[in-house]
Formats: sequence, structure tokens, C-alpha cells
Amino acid sequence: MTTLGYDVDTLRTAFPGWSFFYSDEGVLYATRRGVRLDDEEIHKGLHQTVSANDIDTVVDLLQDQERVAAMS
Repeated sequence: MTTLGYDVDTLRTAFPGWSFFYSDEGVLYATRRGVRLDDEEIHKGLHQTVSANDIDTVVDLLQDQERVAAMS
């Protein structure tokens, strides 16, 4: 599956702090690599893992996580 020029390998390059995998049901997951968020970070809106049924939505979620992190 490739949309907006992204595939999982491209995601790994574009977002090196995240690990990516598909579930058996085809849901794409991204989870932070080597980072454990604390309660304060979670309260600010950061997520340990995000998921969606398509790459475009995962990219949107990861870009949102970058914005939230930059505001912290």
C-alpha cells in the first residue's frame, strides 16, 4: 500500500523514532522506539502508540505528535 508517496519503509526513514507494523487485521501501528512517556507527557497529548487503517492517517497522527512535542 502506498499513498502520498509513503510506504512503511519510507515511514521508517521519515520517522526514525518510531517502529511500524501491521496487525493481522491490516491496521498500521506506530510505536515510539526506545522512549517511555511519563504521565505528564501523556497529559500534554503525546501518545506511546498510534494506529490507523491507512498510511495517510498514520502520517497525520505522527505529524500531530511532532507538533505536540514541539509545543511541550
